Amino acid sequence: MRERVRNVTSEVLSDNWGEVRKHSFELERRDGNWQRQVRETYDRGHGAAVLLYNIEQRTIILTRQFRFPAFYMGEPNPWLVEAPAGKLDGDDPLTCAKKEAEEETGYRVRDLTLVAAPFMSPGSVTEKLYLYVGEYRASERVSEGGGLEDEGEDIETLELPFAEAMAMLERGEIVDGKTIILLQHLALKGVL
Repeated sequence: MRERVRNVTSEVLSDNWGEVRKHSFELERRDGNWQRQVRETYDRGHGAAVLLYNIEQRTIILTRQFRFPAFYMGEPNPWLVEAPAGKLDGDDPLTCAKKEAEEETGYRVRDLTLVAAPFMSPGSVTEKLYLYVGEYRASERVSEGGGLEDEGEDIETLELPFAEAMAMLERGEIVDGKTIILLQHLALKGVL
């Protein structure tokens, strides 16, 4: 497949919180003609997310936090309801998912199952997001959660009936892609 892309050049446009690059290349179209294209990519590294669920209580754990891009784009409520997630920062995806679950929700979980590892916005963002689900128990709560203040996190932990989370999804109150995928996964699998 790589032989259909040639003459790739890249230029760093910004390297602050993430790296923005401008790429020029030629792409062989399906009709055999070559077309010059220019694209920008945004790279912050890969990440992991986890949706915790309790079979007996039929509940899940989500978080709510302020998201500047949602605010900037005029989202009526920029405090988004999401599954806990974070950048890998050198960890493997499973370790990251467990770490983020504990930092954001206060639950120290043991067993997680990988659901998928999609590119969430492949037109410009390089991130692959590893999506996990796992069961939690009240006895696994080791802290209040809330995230890390030095990372600018001020995260509210939400324990919700699964049915209410699905109703929130239908009402458009959950707009985060990773969370939608994970909720739909649990619904399709009939876990709750």
